[in-house]
Amino acid sequence: MTPAVPVARRSKALSAQIGLTDRIFANSEDRRAAASIEDGLAQVEAGLLREVAFADSIADVTSRYLLSAGGKRVRPMLTLLTAQLGRGVVPEVVIAAEAVEITHLASLYHDDVMDEAEKRRGVPTAQAVWGNSVAILTGDLLFARASKLVTSLGDRAMRLQASTFERLVLGQLHETVGPQPGEDEVEHYLQVLRDKTGSLISTAAQLGVVFSAAPSEYEEPVMTFGEKIGVAFQLVDDVLDLSPKAEETGKVAGTDLRAGVPTLPLLHLRRQAIDDPGSAELLARIEQGIETPGSPDLTAAIEALREHPATAVTLDAAHRWAAEAVAALDPLPDGSVKKALIRFADVMVERSS
Repeated sequence: MTPAVPVARRSKALSAQIGLTDRIFANSEDRRAAASIEDGLAQVEAGLLREVAFADSIADVTSRYLLSAGGKRVRPMLTLLTAQLGRGVVPEVVIAAEAVEITHLASLYHDDVMDEAEKRRGVPTAQAVWGNSVAILTGDLLFARASKLVTSLGDRAMRLQASTFERLVLGQLHETVGPQPGEDEVEHYLQVLRDKTGSLISTAAQLGVVFSAAPSEYEEPVMTFGEKIGVAFQLVDDVLDLSPKAEETGKVAGTDLRAGVPTLPLLHLRRQAIDDPGSAELLARIEQGIETPGSPDLTAAIEALREHPATAVTLDAAHRWAAEAVAALDPLPDGSVKKALIRFADVMVERSS
C-alpha cells in the first residue's frame, strides 16, 4: 500500500491558497471579510481532512491521496466569498464549502481514469498507483461522503447537489461521446466545459448566498459568474496544458492531448488547418504523435502548438468569458464582495498553474 502524500505538501497547498486570498483583498477596505475568509478556509481544510477519513484502512489512504497532494481550493473559497453577502462564514456555509470541494475531488479520480492521466497535482494519479477499479471506487466513496454532508443542510442543498452531479456526469458523457454529426465541435466543447467545470463552480457561488441567508436576488448573478468563470478557468487550463513548466502545472506538457482529450487550442488548430497549410501540417504531426505513444516529435509539435495563433485565440476566449462573468455581477451591491469577485476573476485567468 502506497502511503499518502506527506503532510508538508498539504500545508504548502493551504499557505498558497491563503496567498491567493491576500491577492484578492490586497487593496480592499474590508479587512474583516478577508480575515473571515482566511479563517473559513482553515476550517474547511480541517473539515476536509476529517470528512475524507475512513475507518477502512485502504479507503482511508486512497481517499486522502489527492487531497494531501494540494489543490487551490477555488470552489470553497468562492463559497466563503459569496457568503459575505449575507451572514458570513456561519457553520452551514463551512459545511457547504466542504461538500463542494469533496465533490470536486471525487470527480478528479474519475476524470483521471477516463483520461488515462499519469499525473495530477504533481504526483502520480490514483489509478497509476492502485489501478482503475480502486480509483473509481474511491471517487464513488467521496461522492457518497459529499452527499452525506449535504443531507445535513436540508432539501434545498440535496436538490442543488443532485442537479450539479447530473450536469457533471452529462458533461463527462458528452466529452466521451464527442460532438454529434453536424454539431460544431467548438460549441460542443464549450458546453462540456459549462457542465463539467462551470456547473460546480456556479453551485459553489450559489451555496455561499443560500446558506449565509443573503438576499435571494443575488443567487442568479453569482451563479452566472461562477459558470462563466469556470469556463474561463478551464480554457486557461487548456493553455497551461501546453506549458513545459511541469513543476508549476503539476503535469507533463500536453497531458490532455497525449491522452486524446481535445482542448480548445487543438480545435482552433483544426479550424485553421482547413485554409492554412502550416496549420494542417502541425495538426498532422500532433495526430500522428498521439497515435504513437512516446513519439519525440509529439513533444516538439506540442511546443509548436503553444506558439501557434490557435493558442492565442484560446487565451483571448478565456478573457472574454471572464469579462462576461464580471458583467454578470452588475446586480450585486458595490462594495468589498463585488470588488473581490472581480479580482477573483482576474486571478483565475492570470494564473500560471
